[in-house]
Parts: sequence; structure tokens; C-alpha cells
Amino acid sequence: MTTATATRPPGATDMEALYQSRLDRYVTAMRHGQPDMIPIRPFVAEFTGVYAGYTCQELAHDYQKAFAAARKCAAGFDWDAVVSNMVYVWTGLTQAIGLKYYGIPGIDVPAGTGFQYREPPQQDAFMRPDEYDPLIEDPTGFLLNVWLPRVSSEVCRPGEPVTPRNNLSFLKGGMAMMEYFGAFAAQNAQLRAESGTVSALAGIFKAPMDILADKLRGYLGLVEDLFERRDKVVAACEALMPHLCHVARTTADPQRLVPIGYWMHRGGVPFVSPEVFQNIYWATVKPIIQELWAEGRQTLFYAEGKWDHHLESFAELPEGSIIYHVDQGDIFQAHRVLGGKFCLSGGVPNTLLAFGSPEDVRRRCQEIIDGVGRDGGYIMDASAIVQNDAKVENIRAMTDFTREHGVYSRGHSLPAEPAPVAGAGRGDGRPPLAPAVGRIPAGACVPWGEKRKQIPSVSGDESLVQHVWERIDGLANTYLWQLLLSF
Repeated sequence: MTTATATRPPGATDMEALYQSRLDRYVTAMRHGQPDMIPIRPFVAEFTGVYAGYTCQELAHDYQKAFAAARKCAAGFDWDAVVSNMVYVWTGLTQAIGLKYYGIPGIDVPAGTGFQYREPPQQDAFMRPDEYDPLIEDPTGFLLNVWLPRVSSEVCRPGEPVTPRNNLSFLKGGMAMMEYFGAFAAQNAQLRAESGTVSALAGIFKAPMDILADKLRGYLGLVEDLFERRDKVVAACEALMPHLCHVARTTADPQRLVPIGYWMHRGGVPFVSPEVFQNIYWATVKPIIQELWAEGRQTLFYAEGKWDHHLESFAELPEGSIIYHVDQGDIFQAHRVLGGKFCLSGGVPNTLLAFGSPEDVRRRCQEIIDGVGRDGGYIMDASAIVQNDAKVENIRAMTDFTREHGVYSRGHSLPAEPAPVAGAGRGDGRPPLAPAVGRIPAGACVPWGEKRKQIPSVSGDESLVQHVWERIDGLANTYLWQLLLSF
């Protein structure tokens, strides 16, 4: 490694050139190459408000302020890539829908506190222990008819009298989600034009068993089910697989440059045993990651907590298929096990950024650069999402030290090209994931075959009618599954 005094590469005389150099650098590192220097991509959430002068309430409840704060940080720190809005849950939308499981700053929690997820007591879980069969039979129908009325204060259960607030929940919620998701294109364009910054992620994935533990049965309910009705847990995870794969695929970067975000929660030690991880959690995650990679889509494993026990399992994946982000795990151990196949990121403890000194931060960055980033395939970042306890001077120290000491004397950023497509299937000869016969397919609410039976006849081009129906029906499916995964 060598040092540099300038933060911009030679020849980057305008924002578009700067953007392209950063995109090339970021993609080269993610593909396990050695770029010109270590990319810097902090996942900053409420910290953006500290830097830009907004409260947690403003960031969570007004996404335009959250966007502006992300842009101000990107420009002020001169980073290579950021998430367009890491305060991802827009509480204006969750309030319109009446979601019960969020503590909204300024309403449920103090205005200076980040939004909170409030898991209900086990006896009030959003899915009952005897409801696995309907979930397995029709995951989308279960979410719409059972789960959503329980998590929303506005939505009526089937059979109940329909209220104006029920109707308004879908009207306001659907339009609000369209507005919010539609605003990301303009945000990404502004990041590109104003500071030459790359949007770090596209798309979302979560593990089937994490969905059960996070939003359906709750952690305690899942643990009970693993003992009392394990076969149902397995069947439910398998039933969720094609739907979660569909969400990841359809929300991913169409250019196949930046990765899908995979937020890892309760599937590893110490939450479940190694045996449960291997035979249930990993068994229903690995095929999805393989299938996404066969389509040329990388996945960012955001390993929240400690996942060192499972590094050997992650090493089973195809080379280059993932970026592995280290939170509380040992980044040097992760490098020993995974560094030969995958790009790593993270490793700067959030406690250090909050309570340490700039010198402490610089010392840690030096250790990571020497021990993990020396040969490439590394992205500088905090260990976990940066909230409002991090010190500005410590984030500055992490950034400036990496810019100065994270330069490769022989590195070269390759032009950013889409990841190669291996073809249909999972890259190992097995066919793509598909729902079992009789289930509503992933991406649909009312399949065309069912709708077609209600239409006496279609003249002209029936495929056109079908295409439009499936596209609009798919928007309703997106609304429902995005509530589950993103909100």
C-alpha cells in the first residue's frame, strides 16, 4: 500500500468522470479485484442528521430531508458510495398504513431517538402457532388476509364490515409507497451529479427463517416451533423461498453492478443451534443466492451480530457471488476463511466511532488495511449501520486515513461491467426455484389464469391483456411483500 495526498484520482475534472471512477473502483473491489484505492462506503443512517442538522424525527418522517442529509454527507466526506437513504423506513408511510410494530420518533419515542421495531409478546405474535398450513399453502394470501389485518390498526379482517379507514389504508399506503420508491431515482441522480457518489445497493433479500422470526412468529415463537412443530417450520421456509427470491430479483440493479442487500438477523449462533442453521436456515438461503448469482446478481451479506461460526458454510458459495460485511465478528478470521473468494467490508467497531478518539479510529483502520485490504477485495465501512452516537471527527478520521493510506501502488480499477450471467437455474444444474403446484406464483395476487375465467371472451391480442393484468397485479404483490421486507 502507498499513501496519497489527493482524494480524487488524476483526470477526474468533472462530476461525471468522478462518478465513473468511483463506480469502477467500487465494482472492482466487490468483484474481488484490486482497484486504485480502497473504496469507502459507510452505511450511515441517523448520523447523516447529526452532520446535516436534522433530528431523528425529521429523518424518519420526511424522506426528502433524509435524502438531503445523505447527499450532504456524501459531498462533505467525499465518499465513493452511500445508501441513498439508510434511514430506510419512512414513518410517514408506516403511520398512514397504521403499522403497529414501529416506534415513530416524536410519537412513540422521543424525537431525538431513531425509529424502533417493537416485537409483540409471544402470545400476541402476528402469526399463531396453528397457522402454518395456510402460510405454507398460500404465502401471499396469508399475508394479505391474516398478517396485514393484525399488524395494521386500519385494515379489516376478511368477513368484518369494511370501513373507510380500511379503504384509505390501501389507497394512501399504495400511493405513498409509489411516491417514495419513485423518488429514489431522482435521489440517485442527484448523488451522481452533485458529488459523483455511487448508490451503494439495489434490492432487498431476507432469509425465510428470518421472516418467521422477525415479522410472523417472533423469535420466541420460532424457538418454540423448532421444538414443537419443526416440520412446519421447514415447510414454511421452503414455501417462502420463491417469493423472497422474486422480491430480490425484481428489486435488484437491472445493470447488475451494485449488489442486493441481504440483512441477516436471527439465523445464526447464538439465536439457533448450528444444526438448525445448517439444515433449515442455510438450506433455504443458499439455493436463492446461487440462483441470483447464476443471473449475474451479487448479494451483500450484511452479517449483523456474530456469524463467525458459519463462515465455512458461506465459503461454499460460488466465487465472487457475495460481498461479506463484518459486524461483531472477527474480520481477520473472515478474511482467512472468505478472503480468497469474496470481497469483505466493515470491521471498524461502532463503539469506537462513538466513544473512541480519532487516533483510535486511525489505528483500527491501519490494522484492517494491513490485515484485510492489502491485496484488494475490501471496502472500508463501520461494522454496523452508523446511528446518531458516532462522532463526526471519528467518521472523518476513518475517511481521511483510508484515502491517505488505502492506495494500491499497482492497483487498477477495471471498467464497471455487469456480472456474467450463467443461465437459468442455480449454476449447478438444478432448475430455478418455483412454487409447488396449486400455489399462487411468486409476484402475483390474482393469477391471470384465475382472472381469465371471469372474462367471457377476449378479442384481439389476449397476450396484451394478460401482460397488462400481470403487471398491475404485480404492483399489489410488491406493496404487500415490501411491507413485510422493507417496512
